[in-house]
Amino acid sequence: IFRNDIVYITPGQTFFGIVKYSIFILCSSILKKELIIHVHGNYLGRQYSLLNGFKKKTFYFLVSKFTKGIVLSESLKNNLTPFIKKENIFVVYNFAEKYLYKDKLKKDYTKLKITYLSNLMEEKGILFLLETLKELEKRNVLYEAKIAGNIDDGLKEEILQKINILKNTRYIGVVHKKEKKKLLEWSTIFVLPTFYKMEGQPISILEALATQNVIITTNHAGIPDIIKSEINGYIVEPKSSKSILEPLLFLNENKHKITEIAELNRKYFMNNFTIKNFSEKIIKILNANTRTK
Repeated sequence: IFRNDIVYITPGQTFFGIVKYSIFILCSSILKKELIIHVHGNYLGRQYSLLNGFKKKTFYFLVSKFTKGIVLSESLKNNLTPFIKKENIFVVYNFAEKYLYKDKLKKDYTKLKITYLSNLMEEKGILFLLETLKELEKRNVLYEAKIAGNIDDGLKEEILQKINILKNTRYIGVVHKKEKKKLLEWSTIFVLPTFYKMEGQPISILEALATQNVIITTNHAGIPDIIKSEINGYIVEPKSSKSILEPLLFLNENKHKITEIAELNRKYFMNNFTIKNFSEKIIKILNANTRTK
């Protein structure tokens, strides 16, 4: 901090997530350094509203010391507006790693190939997706699904039981790098019906865009800033297996739409969510002069 002019911090979104950086925030402020907070979610503002008394004052005091803020998308700026001037809050989209998008893919779009890639927890919508897959089998829809991610301990038995009764669905565990790439290159439809309270803008959605997948997700947190229904995929209602089912049935009858959307999504990704896009925006913000504002 003493040797640098700019201090960049990506804290947690809870009271303790902020307080643990107190010494860095205070030193930077006293020394009149450019102090930047980068919020990777949509809970910071909510946390502030839930606090009272000394905790609320402390939270405000610390976060208001930041001279610039970065959020994942336009609708998430309200997490920082109580603390930082609006003109000093910037938007920088997340990015997916280069190994996922270096090659254009030739995919098989002749049947529904569905993937779920996230923590398997109730608020991420996994139980509603599994109900949807059960309905697809009842209707004799030709599909294949692969579920990946860490299972919430409290739901492990229930989730595995629901997966095991499905003929065309497999749980493949936690995947990284090559396994993740292989999964997303295999799939053509990515489903994440999240209503998770700390959701910002899931990187898994960007990874699915990069690997030519149709996106089925919810109008939640910063997701609608980057995913438009019937353009990048379909926005569905949270906590509704019926809402997830409708676009899947439509895509099953109109498989040309899978091809169209998936190929458009790759171009969309390349124009907005690469490491190059991210780094250029971050550097521009680091160099932006906000002292006179």
